[in-house]
Amino acid sequence: MTTTAMRPSARGRTGTVGRSASVRRRLKFQGDLLGTAGTAVVVGSIALWTNGGGIHTMAALGGVATSLGRLTGLVASAMLLLQVLMMARIPWVERVWGQDQLARRHRWIGFGSFNLMIAHIVLITIGYAQAAGVNILGQAWDLVINYPGMLLATAGTVAILLVAFSSMKRARRKLRYESWHLLHLYAYVGVGLALPHQLWTGKDFLSSTFATVFWWTLWAAAAGAILIFRVGLPIVRSLRHRIVVSAVVPESPGVWSVVMTGRRLDRLGLQAGQFCQWRFLSGKGWTRAHPYSVSADPTADRIRITIKVLGDGSAVAPSLPVGTRVVIEGPYGVMTADRRNRRDVLMIGAGIGITPMRALAERIVREEPSEDLGTRRPPQVTVLHRIPNWADGTFAEEFNQLSAWSNLRVVPLVGHRVPGGSFFPGPERVDPVWALTSLVPDVADREVYLCGPRPFMTQVRTTLGAAGVDPANIHAEEFGW
Repeated sequence: MTTTAMRPSARGRTGTVGRSASVRRRLKFQGDLLGTAGTAVVVGSIALWTNGGGIHTMAALGGVATSLGRLTGLVASAMLLLQVLMMARIPWVERVWGQDQLARRHRWIGFGSFNLMIAHIVLITIGYAQAAGVNILGQAWDLVINYPGMLLATAGTVAILLVAFSSMKRARRKLRYESWHLLHLYAYVGVGLALPHQLWTGKDFLSSTFATVFWWTLWAAAAGAILIFRVGLPIVRSLRHRIVVSAVVPESPGVWSVVMTGRRLDRLGLQAGQFCQWRFLSGKGWTRAHPYSVSADPTADRIRITIKVLGDGSAVAPSLPVGTRVVIEGPYGVMTADRRNRRDVLMIGAGIGITPMRALAERIVREEPSEDLGTRRPPQVTVLHRIPNWADGTFAEEFNQLSAWSNLRVVPLVGHRVPGGSFFPGPERVDPVWALTSLVPDVADREVYLCGPRPFMTQVRTTLGAAGVDPANIHAEEFGW
């Protein structure tokens, strides 16, 4: 794309380094607060089990299995609802943790709640069977057919099983993103169907007014967050800003930029380094949102994203008609300029991972020089772009234009990686720490931004750590789902 990167005025562009320390302290406090609140929900569910006589009922026939079944069911329910809240895309939560960390926590809690849910089903069935003196299969049938809400719970369990199996690494490798995303939406169906039976008949849910209020409030908060932030907010923002496609331009083989215009886009709060979930209302597939980073610093009336054609969703990019309406969900991501604590920056991107780096580089080099670190020298930015061949050098011309008037240096790392080697290309294995410090001698004194596939990111983090970079100064966006 032949965007002219003329030197801009620095008016209104203030340095962000001085603000980052206070930003980090505030976000750390908020993150601790969120973690404490989540822990309190789980501990509260255990306390309600204890208050409801969970320990005392173990003395009855089948009481041990039944009581432990109730406990595992309560904790599983609390964790399932926390999962929903974590992935409801609540703006404040996203800003504190970012989708990378949220996705990891969501996965850990998800498999934990799944295992507890299975334990709940097995233990409750065994306990009831022991108390009634019947076989386990007969008791399981009786529970499903005759207990209120259990048919719905069974359907919800099947949906959650489907989501859990599709979330395993081996299954994800065999699924397209579109298929995985569709299957994952069944998690909401599963939670919605599995929990009401406990709200209607569960002893621990009805043991006291406080318990009833606690569980109904938690369930309503999860449902409300989905309706407000996953449905309502995107619709309101899209209608308010009236975003439409204004141009579609080829960048490099298989890579296209989509330029969009709209009203008062600065009020979206979208920053360089962030991404949104995009729906293009152009025909088939519009119901599925796709995450794409901005590839230029957003303005009040213009947003640009850049897409590599890899699957069904991205394949529509080259043929998007001008004027196509766009539904936006976001912004998301914490890889922004205001997070950094150092003036000078190193950016490392693999392939299309250069997209957010392009926008971040533009944002940072436009900053007005400040005296936060004792001098008004503007920031120095080095970009390492890992690509298999020169043809994949997306934004090479634009980087050259930015370099012409700023302290920006771009170093393409061209070639295929040696199997089992570092992220540096070459026919022979290269010591990655030596290679990195040769290119960027002051790497330990820089803020670092990374974007690329998970294996690439793991290698880079290891190299940065060996080169003396503080993990707190590394900001990353992984390609993964």
